[in-house]
Amino acid sequence: MRIVLIEDNDSLAKGVVNALSDQGHAVDWLSDGFEGSQFLKSEGADLAIIDVNLPGLSGFEIVRTLREQGSTVPVILLTARTDLDDRITGLDAGADDYLGKPFEMGELAARIRALARRKSDLRTGVVKIGHMRFDRTARVLIGPAGPIDLPRRELALFECLLDHSGRIVSKDRISDTLYGVGADVEANAVELLVSRLRRKLAETGATIRTARGLGYLLDDGSK
Repeated sequence: MRIVLIEDNDSLAKGVVNALSDQGHAVDWLSDGFEGSQFLKSEGADLAIIDVNLPGLSGFEIVRTLREQGSTVPVILLTARTDLDDRITGLDAGADDYLGKPFEMGELAARIRALARRKSDLRTGVVKIGHMRFDRTARVLIGPAGPIDLPRRELALFECLLDHSGRIVSKDRISDTLYGVGADVEANAVELLVSRLRRKLAETGATIRTARGLGYLLDDGSK
């Protein structure tokens, strides 16, 4: 999942980025409200975590702007202001959840999973593709011979391709989803990941096809 974090507390932001990256998410971090709002408008996200008190624009203003633009990206607001009126203001502005500071990273991760389950393009339940089953909630891929062990980057790649099943996904889109927009990664990083995942999907009835110059497509072999 590609997550945008807008938080001006450097130490907190670095902790969130490290924790979420360890879970296989790509995190884009911005510390200014206006810049964060512009980034969300231009780049989008699978989920946004936004502090309320920010330079430039407040978290409330960012969420209102998102909803006025028609964006349905799930939003978690972070703030040390835990008064009921503030929570109501945030939720009325269009936020999906509200987490008071300080918080445990485990709780943030659980709230992210809960919001991900609500997204229409990240459906809950088990998806069948080829001779495999993918449990979206548990994030477990099961092949004909049992569970397929996928490191977090390969799992994120599989989810990205699955979410666009039957459609070509560009290399840039995959890179942004796995590493974050503008991340400094080796030019062949995506190709290497695709190659490793392709080998693990051998004999499963599904394959990753290369559309030269365009990107990659997950084919379940049904056509």
